[in-house]
Amino acid sequence: MAPEELIVKLLKEKTSLQLDVRKNMADTFVMMKETLFEIAKGLSQKASSLDKRINVVYKEKNEFEATLTIAEDVLVFYMQSNVFVFDQSHQVWQNSYVKNNEGNAYCGIINIYNFLSDSFTFNRTNDSGYLIARIFVNHEMHYMVEGKRQLGFLYNDFPNAVLDKKALIEIINSAIIYTLAFNLFVPPFDNMKEVSVSAMEEESNRMQIQTGKRLGFRFSADNDQIK
Repeated sequence: MAPEELIVKLLKEKTSLQLDVRKNMADTFVMMKETLFEIAKGLSQKASSLDKRINVVYKEKNEFEATLTIAEDVLVFYMQSNVFVFDQSHQVWQNSYVKNNEGNAYCGIINIYNFLSDSFTFNRTNDSGYLIARIFVNHEMHYMVEGKRQLGFLYNDFPNAVLDKKALIEIINSAIIYTLAFNLFVPPFDNMKEVSVSAMEEESNRMQIQTGKRLGFRFSADNDQIK
């Protein structure tokens, strides 16, 4: 095949495909932000009736990022701007849906991170957030989710599952449930035994000592800590 023919072939097979995935991701994230707003509104009303100190707040930061604050936690939903393909070692290649059409393995990604709300309130830039799930969507709107606990096994029917608002509601609710059950543990003593003078001097304005829900702990401890 001549170089020019190969270029045209690749443009047809890869670039057009990636543009389709990009459009699906843009549409999906718009739908996700609308869903987050509705969920936040409903939870805010119910939480307020339980305890007026419990805040539930949705914020749209830009076209790629939105946040949902629930009490002491913040869920950050971040859409990647690029299109990715699953590595050949990934289990998704074991099903015929991908084997018979490699184009189905090209996906956009929405990452869901969990931070402490105080990390943003007090501008603690050293604090850690944790990736709890990532949503993959391809050119046919088929989707799957990789994540912690229920997020990792409830949404993995990639050949058949088509993403819609109902599915987004279920995924977001699963992320919220996992987050609320994901406790803040005391860091190991040796991790905290040293602190800089500058960090202590700044403590009155903003706490600089690094904080995170699992600082010093591995996620493998989740099964023992979350019931």
